[in-house]
Amino acid sequence: MEVFVSGAVSRFRKPLVLAASAALAAPLALAGPARADTSPYTVTPLKFTVRAGERSCTVDADLYRPAGVDAAHPAPAVLATNGFGGSKSDGSTDAIGKAFAARGYVGLVYSGLGFGRSGCLITLDDPAVDGRAASGLLDFLAGSRAADDGTQADFVTQDGAGDPRVGMIGGSYGGAVQLATAAVDHRVDALVPLITWNDLGYALAPNNTGARQGVSSDTPGVFKWQWTNGFYLMGEGQTLIEASLDPSRFGSLTCLHFAARACETIRLLNSGRYPEDETDRMLAYARSVSPASYLDRVKAPTLLVQGQSDSLFNLNEATATYKTLTARGTTAKMIWQSWGHSGGQVPGELNLSEGNLETSYVGRRVLAWFDRYLRKKDTGTGPAFAYYRSWRSGYGTAGALPALSRAMYLSGDGKLVDNRSEVVRGSRQYNNWPVPTSHSESSLAGLTGLPDRAPYDTKGTYLGWTSAPLTAPVDVVGAPKATLKVVSPKTERVQSSGDASDRLVLFAKVYDVAPDGSQKLVNRLVSPVRVPDVTRPFTVELPGIVHRYEAGHRLRFVIAASDTAYFGNRGIKPVTVVSAPGDTGVLELPVVPAG
Repeated sequence: MEVFVSGAVSRFRKPLVLAASAALAAPLALAGPARADTSPYTVTPLKFTVRAGERSCTVDADLYRPAGVDAAHPAPAVLATNGFGGSKSDGSTDAIGKAFAARGYVGLVYSGLGFGRSGCLITLDDPAVDGRAASGLLDFLAGSRAADDGTQADFVTQDGAGDPRVGMIGGSYGGAVQLATAAVDHRVDALVPLITWNDLGYALAPNNTGARQGVSSDTPGVFKWQWTNGFYLMGEGQTLIEASLDPSRFGSLTCLHFAARACETIRLLNSGRYPEDETDRMLAYARSVSPASYLDRVKAPTLLVQGQSDSLFNLNEATATYKTLTARGTTAKMIWQSWGHSGGQVPGELNLSEGNLETSYVGRRVLAWFDRYLRKKDTGTGPAFAYYRSWRSGYGTAGALPALSRAMYLSGDGKLVDNRSEVVRGSRQYNNWPVPTSHSESSLAGLTGLPDRAPYDTKGTYLGWTSAPLTAPVDVVGAPKATLKVVSPKTERVQSSGDASDRLVLFAKVYDVAPDGSQKLVNRLVSPVRVPDVTRPFTVELPGIVHRYEAGHRLRFVIAASDTAYFGNRGIKPVTVVSAPGDTGVLELPVVPAG
């Protein structure tokens, strides 16, 4: 694919833009059409003119009304919108309206601002814009306003005057908008955000060290260029995907369909230079449109569903949201399913194309959530935390997130040992090249239809520490953590320049090494780090995983100089790691009892 780094898109190739939309939108919400209906319903296209920020925007929606639902027999409602690049009409979005209307809920499914036939710019689920637009639709469900054609909704269950009983569900872009809506309108009664973000600053340029809150670090992270530019292409290409004469959908020649600050963020990230004042503004903007900045205003019970196979919004993002909500007293539970933006769907997982709400674990949890908070049934909503296990049928459950419980130490001879006393004194060095020399994934490989090559690291550009063969299975559930110290005199001389791009970049990861020597990078996930200060130890939180390391296998912890899916170091920066029994790196794992 072409990478667009600034200003107006120089060329558009409509087939590529459409392919990007299909590839990215497909997993972003519940996939596919609903099963054969269990009860009839009508579908009515509607338009709404709503206030969103400083503009009035047209919202294109479909109203799903079950048979028999009227003013005398009202029903609770489900509100949903599309994933990025989709619309109310794509199979992943209208499936929500169909599925819940078939189960007796009033459905209102709409195209998000800037997508489909809805107006206004793409503002990245900004609560002041996208959240307020959704609030206008809640007014319709409350019966306090009509659609533009005069259609009224007097058949939605009300909790009070102007207060409809309504839940929201959707994935990715259609997930974050739920939290944005609940932050500005407390009439929302239940949320089910799937595979969405906590902090866009982290999602687009993650830094897995120095987190001050959740996943958010004050040091600018490492640019995830493939995912970010793929979404930029999709957003700017909306004029080809859905032609419209609505002037509110157009920004400027240098930023066609996004809010101007979103384009400024993309341009800065693609520049590869991160002066302190500009990056501070970038991070402030990215977080202002992210749940990380407004979760204290979200009161609606929230069932978070995140995907293990997801290099865009990893499990750490949902964990940060979950911890923040529960710490503030908001009812929240969390499920780690198999699939996310990077694929990973397995038979039996939630998929509306199979009509399996009642038969999939996640589907049953969603129905129970809405039964409890929308139908007000005395229904159990399941454990606080659940996770799909590939090595055993069904889900593991827990009352809390597993804690770090096993420590392993980085020995100077390249071994990963269980006791500090086994550490051998020694030092080893790696170097970076001007081009990437390690590979985790091609984030948008689906655009070409070609398989992705296996992860690799080039000799001399990484360091690895490998354990002895395991004597019993080790089940890791959660985010491992590493404490490291590196020596890099060249970085030390420039890291205080005022430009974050002068600081050292490295990538941490853990492989599963089979007895035959083949290795697997679980879900192709890596942990990018921009080291704040190479003269001090630092901790690295790796991406959360759910994985069994079988008996006879070995763990290999690696730090590498680069990764093809990210921007890397500016300039050549040799790195040395020194180990001694009393002073060495530590890898900690959240291990649960084998089961």
